[in-house]
Amino acid sequence: MDRPKVGVLALTLEFYERGGWGLREGREKFVREKLIPLLARSAEVRFDRGLFTRQDVEETIHAFEADGVDVLIVVLLTYAPSLIAAPALKRTRLPIVVWNTQELFAVDASYGDRELADNHGVHGTHDLCNVLVRASVPFDYVTGHADDADAADKIDGAVRAGCAVSRLRRARLGLIGYPFPGMGDFGLDTTQMAMTLGCAWEAIGIDAYHTRADKCDERDVAQLVTAYHDRYDVAADVTEDDLKDAARAEIALRSLVRNHRLDAYSYQFLAFGDDPRTQTLPFVAASRLLGEGVGFGGEGDLISAACSAMLHALQPPASFSEMFTIDFAGNAVLLSHMGEASVAMARTDRKVPLVRRPEPIVPIRGNQLVLVPTFTPGEATLTALTLTAGQRWRIIASRVTIEDFGPLDGLAVPHTKIRPSGDVRDFLTAYGKAGGPHHLAICFGDARAKLAAVACHLGADYVEI
Repeated sequence: MDRPKVGVLALTLEFYERGGWGLREGREKFVREKLIPLLARSAEVRFDRGLFTRQDVEETIHAFEADGVDVLIVVLLTYAPSLIAAPALKRTRLPIVVWNTQELFAVDASYGDRELADNHGVHGTHDLCNVLVRASVPFDYVTGHADDADAADKIDGAVRAGCAVSRLRRARLGLIGYPFPGMGDFGLDTTQMAMTLGCAWEAIGIDAYHTRADKCDERDVAQLVTAYHDRYDVAADVTEDDLKDAARAEIALRSLVRNHRLDAYSYQFLAFGDDPRTQTLPFVAASRLLGEGVGFGGEGDLISAACSAMLHALQPPASFSEMFTIDFAGNAVLLSHMGEASVAMARTDRKVPLVRRPEPIVPIRGNQLVLVPTFTPGEATLTALTLTAGQRWRIIASRVTIEDFGPLDGLAVPHTKIRPSGDVRDFLTAYGKAGGPHHLAICFGDARAKLAAVACHLGADYVEI
């Protein structure tokens, strides 16, 4: 992932400028010496000077937008009235993080007029946030000092959440084929999606895929086959012709992603089966692209494609998946899908198996190869993005544990077993009652606080299970 770009909007009071108090220069030094180094650990930072007029705020935000900034960090250097900034914050599409901080760490017996003058931004955040709430402007709010032990993690989490939202709003999604008939949980009004999440999408015909597959440079095919042999545990019954077919499928899919500038996509395997030209399905390519951060959703599901891309931007790597089977005896759930799971999440103590499915799932001319990654054991976060009543977005998140399980020799699909923090019965019941869809995403570590911030930026419901 590229480093996020952060724009610091540092506010102060025009009254102090007219009075010649000289506060701004000292507060700007504080930003440059304490706040920017903290932000710069994980982001590129844009900061010019403290602002005290509405015009300066509007011009600065406009410049940030033109520069491709991902997240707007608002800091009150002193008290500043809300209405110098609130109108411009209402108009911007940049995610807003109000960082409630100051230079002084302790208020003790040495506290005097100078300390008060240099450290009185907190009530400015109250003024501003009150107005933002009145105006239905979503924002995140972080309170902390630069010297706090968790300061870097806290502000990095806020930046990552804002960055994920910003990139979601700029995302381009592709639909190859058509949505699976009758699957209602990922049905959506794409106009509503564009006007809320911001995602743009386009339909891509199967013919475009075949045209690219047929015109592959055989040198590129051979190079990719060599990479398959080097990186994966290729099963004995997989032939060189099988690998060449998988390579042509990957080259074709990558070409579509590149030429359409896609951040995420979905394909419908039935649409490939409908076309007699289909040699094989791009399952291997999908798993490899997921490992590089290109989102994926199965069966024509643009929502889950956007979700997996968002989660990768938030806390990479991330993968698309689906709950398949309950392990009542082990208090767990088996995650799987037909052939798509991020190789970046695969356990590293062995090569990922590259196998041939016993039977293709749709009529094709060749054989169907599949990478079978099982995910590295440890803490993880299961995430779903869905729509609820009134076309309101909802993010569902749950901390889970990826178990030390697989790969199973008799299972020619990606598979991983997860254990919820409580009883699997309660977990699945709560997920169902929350309207959890059958497609979801997963990442390593605990991403719940970041996902809650993402929901805040999107004005979405947040449900934690």
